[in-house]
Amino acid sequence: MKFNLSEISDLIKSRRTILPEQFSDRLIHKEQVEVLLNNAIWAPNHGLTQPWTFKVFLGEGRQKLATFLGETYTKLMSPENFKQAKFDKLTTRPLMAGAVIVVSLKRDPNSKIPEIEEVEAVACAIQNMQLTCTAWGLGSFWASPGIIYKPEMNEFLGLDEEDKCLALLFVGYPKPDLEWPKSRRKPIEYMTTWVEE
Repeated sequence: MKFNLSEISDLIKSRRTILPEQFSDRLIHKEQVEVLLNNAIWAPNHGLTQPWTFKVFLGEGRQKLATFLGETYTKLMSPENFKQAKFDKLTTRPLMAGAVIVVSLKRDPNSKIPEIEEVEAVACAIQNMQLTCTAWGLGSFWASPGIIYKPEMNEFLGLDEEDKCLALLFVGYPKPDLEWPKSRRKPIEYMTTWVEE
């Protein structure tokens, strides 16, 4: 066997959401993010369209993202729909993370590939990054607040109208006392039909 299947299975089963509030203040380096991105781009994608783009916010750049999210949320919400807790999360979480990787779908308007398949490819790229984080002992949190689907987000990221921001991937070292979360899944019998004849 080319790879250790038991280790790969353990890695997949160990991936967990680690919230930015659970990150330490240990720095994430650009070279680490480059490893995440290089693994992301090996995700399967129909027609080899490679429909992903990444904007990485590190160091002081995280404040730029936090400010944009806070100002845009305030602008888009009516006073009766404004939630202080939501505003606080949008503006503080980027600063809690060592890095925030904003992942978007860069859509070729002339592509014959259906958009849903491009979205699926980008999701696979995000999963590749999350698995790499887990293997490295880094925490990751895939956030998709409603604000990322607004035209203002496209403008902030320099995306075209047909493009879509799909994730804010928060990355950080977990606090030293954090116990890695456990989870469970329903057995495959609950969602699998076998057709053998």
